[in-house]
Amino acid sequence: MASDEKKTKKSTGAEGSSVPKLPNGDSIRLGKEADGLRKAALGVGIVALAGAVLLGGGPYGKQFQHSYLTAYMWGLSIAVGAVWWVAVQHLFGARWSIVVRRVGELLAQLVVVMAVLALPLLIPIFMGNDVLYPWAEHHYFEHHAYIASKAPWFSPAFFAVRMAFYFGFWVLLAKYYLGQSRRQDTTSGDVALTKKLQSVSAPGMILFAVSVTFCAIDFLMTLDPVWFSTIFGVYYFATCVLTFNSTLALTLMWLQSRGHLKASVTAEHYHDIGKMMFAFTCFWTYIGFSQFMLIWYANIPEETHWFNDRFFGSWLNATYFLSVAHFFIPFFGMMSRWMKRNTGRLRFWALYILAICWFDMYWLVAPNLHKDGVALTAADFLAWIGIAGILVSSALTRARDVNLVATGDPRLSKSLAFENI
Repeated sequence: MASDEKKTKKSTGAEGSSVPKLPNGDSIRLGKEADGLRKAALGVGIVALAGAVLLGGGPYGKQFQHSYLTAYMWGLSIAVGAVWWVAVQHLFGARWSIVVRRVGELLAQLVVVMAVLALPLLIPIFMGNDVLYPWAEHHYFEHHAYIASKAPWFSPAFFAVRMAFYFGFWVLLAKYYLGQSRRQDTTSGDVALTKKLQSVSAPGMILFAVSVTFCAIDFLMTLDPVWFSTIFGVYYFATCVLTFNSTLALTLMWLQSRGHLKASVTAEHYHDIGKMMFAFTCFWTYIGFSQFMLIWYANIPEETHWFNDRFFGSWLNATYFLSVAHFFIPFFGMMSRWMKRNTGRLRFWALYILAICWFDMYWLVAPNLHKDGVALTAADFLAWIGIAGILVSSALTRARDVNLVATGDPRLSKSLAFENI
């Protein structure tokens, strides 16, 4: 085994080499070949967001703000899910994922651009504009004395501090993982770095759980300042894992279509990614039903009114649709082993999950604006396309001059030879 690892490290070379390859001949450097797609994605993203602003009533228009929040939380789930996924691979010393982990590390860098893209949502809050969050209006709690105890939490200054913590922590963790992993590529596979990354992951996971929970509360649950749910953060976390694994699968498929990692990433790796997609489809359903059942059974008006809004008019049909489309269809569609190992089928389900997760975000956000029923608008889709375009462009920019595989990880040979039982 030791000789295999030495052979792997000798063959891969330093990250700075001109055309780095794995022992199996796989190209692991994207270079400039995706510049056309990167520029096109950025252009489409900017144009789509501009269209969403125009059709949504301007940057402070109610429709734009709600459409943008829906798309933003969908995009954020991918970036935050990537940070979690990288951390959990290090925490458990996973070997199967080493060959695909660098792609996850690069996708985790999207938290940087998501921090910038949060500004259109944050600026109205600091201006006292209640276009999205009713509590942003300075005198809101004077007219809602029954929830005045929540006023300190909704202070714009405290809100800003929390946002700085969320994004600051995610950015630092994402950059730390990528930085140390790249350092290992150039230090002959220093095992001490592997142990160091694992030791950081345990406390990192605790802070991650706190940050993603309260971020979901701040961005989504506070659209209705009265409502509360103790497991809402876990509900959003399930979406993070689903959207990231779907994005990871699609990214690897795209890279292979361009001639990269064709021999290194096999059906065995796709199988494990597919298992995560299937498992968290079930987990999302469990958390969603638990949240509904406990609130409905307790029958406390401060809690049940949130579900009442989604059981009224065409929102009831949307709720039924979400239940079927988010669980029953992918559950039976993704159950088989064969499906997870077939890239064509897995690609379909990855795209399907990304789409249904966006609709889930819409179901969380839009009833606060469209009380009378579902009202999908062009601004909703344009904002979604805009966020997606910017994320694609940002990911390609970050991956341009970085090895697509963690060549310095001493366990790489085990990942290349990985087989499911």
